[in-house]
Amino acid sequence: MRLLIVEDEKRLALSLAKGLTAEGYAVDVVHDGVDGLHRASEGTYDLVILDIMLPGMNGYRVCSTLRAAGHDVPILMLTAKDGEYDEAEGLDTGADDYLTKPFSYVVLVARVKALLRRRGNAGPSPVHTLGDLKIDTAARRVFRADDEVTLTAKEFAVLEQLVLRTGEVVSKGDILEHVWDFAYEGDPNIVEVYISALRRKLGAQLIKTVRGAGYRLETPR
Repeated sequence: MRLLIVEDEKRLALSLAKGLTAEGYAVDVVHDGVDGLHRASEGTYDLVILDIMLPGMNGYRVCSTLRAAGHDVPILMLTAKDGEYDEAEGLDTGADDYLTKPFSYVVLVARVKALLRRRGNAGPSPVHTLGDLKIDTAARRVFRADDEVTLTAKEFAVLEQLVLRTGEVVSKGDILEHVWDFAYEGDPNIVEVYISALRRKLGAQLIKTVRGAGYRLETPR
Protein backbone atom coordinates (compact mmCIF):
# COMPACT_ATOMS: atom_id res chain seq x y z
CA MET A 1 0.00 0.00 0.00
CA ARG A 2 1.15 3.51 -0.80
CA LEU A 3 1.16 6.34 1.71
CA LEU A 4 1.76 10.06 1.16
CA ILE A 5 3.25 12.21 3.93
CA VAL A 6 2.69 15.96 3.60
CA GLU A 7 4.82 17.48 6.36
CA ASP A 8 7.12 20.53 6.30
CA GLU A 9 9.18 19.45 9.33
CA LYS A 10 11.73 17.51 7.31
CA ARG A 11 13.25 15.61 10.21
CA LEU A 12 9.83 14.42 11.35
CA ALA A 13 8.80 13.55 7.80
CA LEU A 14 11.98 11.53 7.26
CA SER A 15 11.54 9.71 10.56
CA LEU A 16 7.93 8.81 9.77
CA ALA A 17 8.84 7.70 6.25
CA LYS A 18 11.61 5.41 7.49
CA GLY A 19 9.37 3.86 10.11
CA LEU A 20 6.41 3.31 7.79
CA THR A 21 8.67 1.92 5.07
CA ALA A 22 9.92 -0.60 7.63
CA GLU A 23 6.27 -1.49 8.29
CA GLY A 24 6.01 -2.54 4.65
CA TYR A 25 4.38 0.54 3.09
CA ALA A 26 5.59 2.42 0.02
CA VAL A 27 5.97 6.02 1.19
CA ASP A 28 6.28 9.33 -0.65
CA VAL A 29 7.07 12.62 1.11
CA VAL A 30 6.41 16.24 0.12
CA HIS A 31 6.95 19.33 2.23
CA ASP A 32 4.31 21.88 1.19
CA GLY A 33 0.59 21.98 0.65
CA VAL A 34 0.58 22.67 -3.08
CA ASP A 35 2.80 19.65 -3.83
CA GLY A 36 0.73 17.60 -1.41
CA LEU A 37 -2.49 18.46 -3.18
CA HIS A 38 -0.95 17.67 -6.57
CA ARG A 39 0.39 14.29 -5.47
CA ALA A 40 -2.74 13.29 -3.57
CA SER A 41 -4.88 14.22 -6.57
CA GLU A 42 -3.11 11.60 -8.67
CA GLY A 43 -5.25 9.00 -6.92
CA THR A 44 -2.45 6.46 -6.40
CA TYR A 45 -2.36 6.58 -2.58
CA ASP A 46 -4.18 4.45 -0.03
CA LEU A 47 -3.79 7.04 2.75
CA VAL A 48 -2.49 10.59 3.25
CA ILE A 49 -0.80 11.82 6.44
CA LEU A 50 -1.38 15.58 6.27
CA ASP A 51 0.07 18.30 8.47
CA ILE A 52 -2.13 21.37 8.99
CA MET A 53 0.48 24.12 9.20
CA LEU A 54 2.09 23.94 5.75
CA PRO A 55 3.69 26.48 3.39
CA GLY A 56 1.88 27.21 0.14
CA MET A 57 -1.50 25.82 1.22
CA ASN A 58 -2.53 24.70 4.68
CA GLY A 59 -3.79 21.22 5.43
CA TYR A 60 -7.40 22.34 5.85
CA ARG A 61 -7.46 23.67 2.28
CA VAL A 62 -5.67 20.63 0.89
CA CYS A 63 -8.19 18.33 2.54
CA SER A 64 -11.28 20.32 1.55
CA THR A 65 -10.03 20.66 -2.05
CA LEU A 66 -9.46 16.92 -2.33
CA ARG A 67 -12.93 16.17 -0.97
CA ALA A 68 -14.56 18.74 -3.25
CA ALA A 69 -12.90 17.02 -6.22
CA GLY A 70 -14.35 13.67 -5.16
CA HIS A 71 -11.19 12.04 -3.74
CA ASP A 72 -12.09 9.72 -0.87
CA VAL A 73 -8.55 8.72 0.17
CA PRO A 74 -8.33 8.41 3.99
CA ILE A 75 -6.65 11.46 5.53
CA LEU A 76 -4.93 11.50 8.93
CA MET A 77 -4.29 15.10 9.98
CA LEU A 78 -1.30 16.15 12.10
CA THR A 79 -0.99 19.43 13.95
CA ALA A 80 0.96 21.10 16.71
CA LYS A 81 -2.25 22.86 17.75
CA ASP A 82 -4.50 21.50 20.45
CA GLY A 83 -8.12 22.07 21.23
CA GLU A 84 -11.60 20.97 20.27
CA TYR A 85 -12.01 23.75 17.67
CA ASP A 86 -8.98 22.64 15.67
CA GLU A 87 -10.07 19.02 15.73
CA ALA A 88 -13.61 19.90 14.67
CA GLU A 89 -12.34 22.11 11.85
CA GLY A 90 -10.06 19.36 10.58
CA LEU A 91 -12.83 16.78 10.61
CA ASP A 92 -15.30 19.23 9.06
CA THR A 93 -13.04 19.66 6.04
CA GLY A 94 -13.19 15.90 5.44
CA ALA A 95 -10.30 14.43 7.44
CA ASP A 96 -10.88 10.89 8.73
CA ASP A 97 -8.77 11.17 11.89
CA TYR A 98 -6.70 13.70 13.82
CA LEU A 99 -3.44 13.43 15.78
CA THR A 100 -1.90 16.21 17.88
CA LYS A 101 1.87 16.67 18.09
CA PRO A 102 3.83 15.44 19.89
CA PHE A 103 2.43 11.97 19.35
CA SER A 104 3.62 8.42 19.85
CA TYR A 105 4.83 6.72 16.69
CA VAL A 106 3.11 3.54 17.87
CA VAL A 107 -0.18 5.44 18.10
CA LEU A 108 0.30 6.86 14.59
CA VAL A 109 0.88 3.40 13.12
CA ALA A 110 -2.21 2.11 14.93
CA ARG A 111 -4.29 4.99 13.50
CA VAL A 112 -2.93 4.34 9.99
CA LYS A 113 -3.79 0.64 10.18
CA ALA A 114 -7.25 1.40 11.57
CA LEU A 115 -8.02 3.82 8.73
CA LEU A 116 -6.85 1.31 6.13
CA ARG A 117 -8.96 -1.42 7.71
CA ARG A 118 -11.97 0.89 7.79
CA ARG A 119 -11.57 1.51 4.08
CA GLY A 120 -11.13 -2.19 3.38
CA ASN A 121 -7.53 -1.86 2.23
CA ALA A 122 -6.00 -4.05 4.90
CA GLY A 123 -6.91 -7.25 3.07
CA PRO A 124 -4.88 -8.80 0.28
CA SER A 125 -3.79 -6.43 -2.44
CA PRO A 126 -4.91 -7.18 -5.98
CA VAL A 127 -2.90 -9.75 -7.86
CA HIS A 128 -1.25 -8.10 -10.87
CA THR A 129 -1.24 -10.26 -14.02
CA LEU A 130 1.31 -9.68 -16.78
CA GLY A 131 1.07 -12.37 -19.42
CA ASP A 132 1.82 -15.64 -17.64
CA LEU A 133 3.19 -13.80 -14.60
CA LYS A 134 1.13 -13.20 -11.46
CA ILE A 135 2.52 -10.79 -8.89
CA ASP A 136 0.85 -10.82 -5.47
CA THR A 137 1.90 -7.63 -3.69
CA ALA A 138 0.20 -8.68 -0.45
CA ALA A 139 1.81 -12.11 -0.12
CA ARG A 140 4.95 -10.79 -1.86
CA ARG A 141 5.06 -13.79 -4.20
CA VAL A 142 5.52 -14.14 -7.95
CA PHE A 143 4.27 -17.00 -10.11
CA ARG A 144 4.92 -17.92 -13.73
CA ALA A 145 2.00 -20.12 -14.71
CA ASP A 146 1.80 -22.48 -11.70
CA ASP A 147 5.47 -22.24 -10.74
CA GLU A 148 6.63 -19.81 -8.07
CA VAL A 149 9.62 -17.59 -8.91
CA THR A 150 11.80 -16.99 -5.87
CA LEU A 151 12.83 -13.36 -5.39
CA THR A 152 14.85 -11.75 -2.64
CA ALA A 153 13.15 -9.03 -0.55
CA LYS A 154 14.98 -6.28 -2.44
CA GLU A 155 14.24 -7.84 -5.83
CA PHE A 156 10.55 -7.95 -5.01
CA ALA A 157 10.60 -4.38 -3.69
CA VAL A 158 12.12 -3.14 -6.97
CA LEU A 159 9.59 -5.14 -8.97
CA GLU A 160 6.73 -3.78 -6.87
CA GLN A 161 7.67 -0.19 -7.71
CA LEU A 162 7.44 -1.05 -11.40
CA VAL A 163 4.24 -3.07 -11.04
CA LEU A 164 2.43 -0.25 -9.26
CA ARG A 165 3.18 1.98 -12.26
CA THR A 166 2.94 -0.54 -15.11
CA GLY A 167 3.40 1.17 -18.45
CA GLU A 168 4.95 4.29 -16.87
CA VAL A 169 8.61 5.23 -16.71
CA VAL A 170 9.99 4.87 -13.17
CA SER A 171 13.25 6.70 -12.58
CA LYS A 172 16.27 5.19 -10.86
CA GLY A 173 15.90 7.91 -8.22
CA ASP A 174 12.30 6.87 -7.47
CA ILE A 175 13.38 3.26 -7.02
CA LEU A 176 16.27 4.23 -4.76
CA GLU A 177 14.00 6.45 -2.67
CA HIS A 178 11.39 3.75 -2.09
CA VAL A 179 13.44 0.57 -1.91
CA TRP A 180 16.59 1.80 -0.20
CA ASP A 181 16.97 4.35 2.56
CA PHE A 182 16.16 8.01 1.96
CA ALA A 183 19.71 8.80 3.02
CA TYR A 184 21.30 6.09 0.85
CA GLU A 185 24.71 7.28 -0.31
CA GLY A 186 25.99 4.14 -2.03
CA ASP A 187 26.37 3.48 -5.73
CA PRO A 188 23.09 4.34 -7.52
CA ASN A 189 23.98 1.67 -10.09
CA ILE A 190 22.79 -0.86 -7.49
CA VAL A 191 19.38 -0.42 -9.14
CA GLU A 192 20.75 -1.77 -12.42
CA VAL A 193 22.07 -4.85 -10.61
CA TYR A 194 18.58 -5.67 -9.34
CA ILE A 195 16.93 -4.90 -12.67
CA SER A 196 19.34 -7.35 -14.31
CA ALA A 197 18.48 -9.99 -11.71
CA LEU A 198 14.76 -9.51 -12.34
CA ARG A 199 15.26 -9.84 -16.09
CA ARG A 200 17.13 -13.11 -15.60
CA LYS A 201 14.37 -14.52 -13.42
CA LEU A 202 11.28 -13.09 -15.11
CA GLY A 203 12.30 -12.60 -18.73
CA ALA A 204 14.51 -10.10 -20.51
CA GLN A 205 11.61 -8.40 -22.33
CA LEU A 206 9.56 -7.61 -19.23
CA ILE A 207 11.50 -4.52 -18.10
CA LYS A 208 12.47 -1.98 -20.73
CA THR A 209 15.24 0.57 -20.18
CA VAL A 210 14.21 4.07 -21.22
CA ARG A 211 17.58 5.69 -21.79
CA GLY A 212 18.17 8.72 -19.58
CA ALA A 213 14.78 8.35 -17.87
CA GLY A 214 14.46 5.02 -16.06
CA TYR A 215 12.63 1.74 -16.49
CA ARG A 216 9.20 0.71 -17.69
CA LEU A 217 7.38 -2.55 -17.01
CA GLU A 218 5.98 -3.71 -20.33
CA THR A 219 2.54 -5.29 -20.56
CA PRO A 220 2.90 -8.42 -22.75
CA ARG A 221 0.82 -8.24 -25.91
